[in-house]
Amino acid sequence: MRRATLSLALLTIFVAGAGSASAGGFDVRVGGFFPRGDLNTSLFSDLNDLYTPNASESRGVKGSDFNAVFGGVEYNTPLAQYLEVGFSIDGLSRKLDTSYRHYERPGGGEVRQTLKLEMMPIGATIRLIPTSKRTRIAPYLGGGIDAVYYKYEEYGDFIDFGDPTYPIQSDAFRSEGVAFGVHAVAGVRVYLNRDIAIVGEGRYQWAQKDMADDFAPNASGLVNRIDLTGPSVTIGVHVRF
Repeated sequence: MRRATLSLALLTIFVAGAGSASAGGFDVRVGGFFPRGDLNTSLFSDLNDLYTPNASESRGVKGSDFNAVFGGVEYNTPLAQYLEVGFSIDGLSRKLDTSYRHYERPGGGEVRQTLKLEMMPIGATIRLIPTSKRTRIAPYLGGGIDAVYYKYEEYGDFIDFGDPTYPIQSDAFRSEGVAFGVHAVAGVRVYLNRDIAIVGEGRYQWAQKDMADDFAPNASGLVNRIDLTGPSVTIGVHVRF
């Protein structure tokens, strides 16, 4: 939380300084994020092997199980004709109730736990908008960089596979950090008047990170890696000033 507050404060200071230099715009948006959950990364591979969100099907956990509401704000300002730069902060939070795929309690019954993923990309985006300010419909393309703050947690009941009796015990595990990544965007602004537009945007984010804290490498050197890659789709309002 302290990292998020500091990042938001730094973004606010930067935006305030940029705003004093030139006219810009402000966006508020909401939509959905759809994690890829690459099974070639160790965290999602383990989740798929161990847990299921639906015991009746006994399928493994997938990236799509973490689909979540996603949204945020952005300040943008012109760089040159047809070019602008935007500075944004977005976020999501998703809880997923699961149980072990292939194991039950000695007397029968699921061994249940909760998985939770929080993510907050802070990014800079360069957009190409090849239309004049007087146009009503303004499509654009762009790309940029991100610092993706994340926190991943597991809590509930777990099997100790290091003990041959496979005891079940309550526990909690957490990892948080920053993954640096890139993104590509495409969208359109439909102006209702000179200063207000409805915005639809699709974005694809690429970011992965070796995990620390309770998911740090163990004695055998096994590295847990989290995949924060995936597309998002949002709709919002752009105000030009």
